[in-house]
Amino acid sequence: MKPLEICENALSICRRLGANDVVVSVMNKEESMVRFSNDQVTVVNSLDEVSANIFVCLGRRKAGINVLDLGVRGLEKACREAVAMASNTPESSLYAPLPHGPFDYDQKLLKKATVPNGPDQAVHWTQEAMAAARKAGASRTAGSLVARNTISHLATSGDVRGVAYRPSLELSIRAFGEGLASGHSLSISADEAGFSPAEAGREAGELAKAAKDPVKGSPGKMDAVLGPMVFADLISQVGRFASAFYVDAGLSFLAGKVGQKVANEGVELIEDATDPHAYGALPFDAEGLPTRRKAILDKGVLKTFLHNSATAEKFGTQSTANAGLIAPAPFCLKVGPGDTSRDELLSQVDRGIYVTNDWYLRYQNYSTGDFSAIPRDAMFLIEDGQIVASLRELRISDNVLSMLQRVKGLSKERKWIKWWEVGTPTLSPTALVGELHFTASSQ
Repeated sequence: MKPLEICENALSICRRLGANDVVVSVMNKEESMVRFSNDQVTVVNSLDEVSANIFVCLGRRKAGINVLDLGVRGLEKACREAVAMASNTPESSLYAPLPHGPFDYDQKLLKKATVPNGPDQAVHWTQEAMAAARKAGASRTAGSLVARNTISHLATSGDVRGVAYRPSLELSIRAFGEGLASGHSLSISADEAGFSPAEAGREAGELAKAAKDPVKGSPGKMDAVLGPMVFADLISQVGRFASAFYVDAGLSFLAGKVGQKVANEGVELIEDATDPHAYGALPFDAEGLPTRRKAILDKGVLKTFLHNSATAEKFGTQSTANAGLIAPAPFCLKVGPGDTSRDELLSQVDRGIYVTNDWYLRYQNYSTGDFSAIPRDAMFLIEDGQIVASLRELRISDNVLSMLQRVKGLSKERKWIKWWEVGTPTLSPTALVGELHFTASSQ
């Protein structure tokens, strides 16, 4: 069966079995994935997969299922399982009927866009990145590259029908220098024109070269320049926990703060899946509502939570077109640019630290925003506006909201960030943050 036939058949079966709300999405994913280590390509995999997600409501009881067997019998079985699961699920406190379409979508977001995703091209890009890293001073590299074309078909019992094309290119490269020295860079894009594997390799190699002979850093509070990978990780936490689902569950440090100043007035955070050139662009959310641009932070003020129909009903407002069928979520985040350069931010620091990457951001308390993260790869001591030494063995231990209030400056230059530490595509500048709390990594 064709994807839209699968959608219509599943809708019909689930309605016949008693479901009052049904959402069916069929995803066709074609990708090539390359892994490399020690400057050698080690794995090349190709995937061509069609799967379906079926979501049903029986009254206020909800359930969802993913299915790979999309034949007539497999689809019937999956629909029966979804309805049976829903019938045995407790009623949800978050429920609203699905939006009723049909809706008009931005034609620029419906274009049939693709990227080259054959294995030979993926290997070629990988080799470009590795060569650029070596030329910049790295002794070896490791990482991954994924070239993917995804087509999603959506049909709902609310008379919504839609098709979305989501091409993507993702490169993550770590370069290694002498001893413990390393650097990490990325290139992500929704089209070939914006993809720069050689540039990512060069940046990773330069960082690895500069990070030679790292020494133990000293714990304390000091000004910090946070590269785009680090600031994207931190600012994307605002997007993540602006979800009304987490607010309702008592797991958000933003609860009760709409209309309040929660960051420095220079911090602007936009959720925008409507930019057709952006990685993360989408014509519609999981309920079929047309996506729209919205400010989460405007001049440091929290403007809105992110809603699907169910959370909007409970909060007495309208959906922001950010469904998740269970939890609303951001699709694409953009931080407003500053008015200076990275080097000018560095020059403003008398004594501080420049952090280029971080791993393992974890919360000690979700409701207050207390967190820790481990700086990884190149990290440098700044004195009198100059990088004077390479550092290691420090941890960032701070509070998200307090840190955002202490943002002193943002760079004009921004970079798209997405990798396993930053799940939402985020356009991020470099940031200067005052009095960031560093502890010893063993603490």
